[in-house]
Amino acid sequence: MIGISSDSTCDLSPELIAKYGINIISLSIVMGDKVFKDGQDITPKELFRYVDENGEICQTAAVNVFEYVEHFKGLREKYDAVVHISLGSGFSSSHQNAKLASLEVPGVYVVDSHNLSTGTGLLVLQAAELVEQGHSAEDVARIVQEDAARVEASFVLDRLDYMARGGRCSAVTAQGARLLRLRPSIEVVDGKMVVGRKFRGKLEKCLLDYVESRLGDRTDLDLSRIFITHSGCSEEIVEAVKQKVLELAAFEEVLITTAGCTISNHCGPNTLGILFKSA
Repeated sequence: MIGISSDSTCDLSPELIAKYGINIISLSIVMGDKVFKDGQDITPKELFRYVDENGEICQTAAVNVFEYVEHFKGLREKYDAVVHISLGSGFSSSHQNAKLASLEVPGVYVVDSHNLSTGTGLLVLQAAELVEQGHSAEDVARIVQEDAARVEASFVLDRLDYMARGGRCSAVTAQGARLLRLRPSIEVVDGKMVVGRKFRGKLEKCLLDYVESRLGDRTDLDLSRIFITHSGCSEEIVEAVKQKVLELAAFEEVLITTAGCTISNHCGPNTLGILFKSA
């Protein structure tokens, strides 16, 4: 039996984690002098409240080698082998730490998703499905690693102050975007975040324009699955985005998830992205 593992930044819902039997290890969230585990004892709403009240973002901390060793040892007691799909190596030391831990625990295969949020989650679900189809752990890791390059992940930010507080853009840029009502898209390219198109206007309009720009007139889409992942957008906006997605492409499965604290801490509230694969 093969176990599938990932970290909390894959942003899969509790229902999907249970359905596919995914084993999750959490990154840490440092809020003042307190440390919490992402997805366990802190919520994005609590994180946003802290930022509003204190004027500073929380800190995030990678899973360390010792934590991974203990996590993998526990899984190897239950499984013949483990495939772990990590947060992209360009975003965190979690991947390198998982690789180092796997040297101490035989039968663990670590995959670099080169991605974040449900961009990683897409690969996690693929790995679980490959196991169900009878593939070996080595083959699952190889196939998923090869497919990582097919993942298209991007988000539209409602506000840039979280990025500014985290040092990822200047305060002047954030203020200018607010005054001009600009909402930039952030894209994952070659395992790193880059600024994509900038959208202008009300949030819902920007998001629908963004979906059009990502999916319109595409003939190279893998239509098996798409994620809509957000950090607290209204149900009305999420539903409008879903309908726009289905208008543009006949995805077999549209999964809606909420971003966890690690992703929310960097992007801020009302961020939304669509994440899928090219064919």
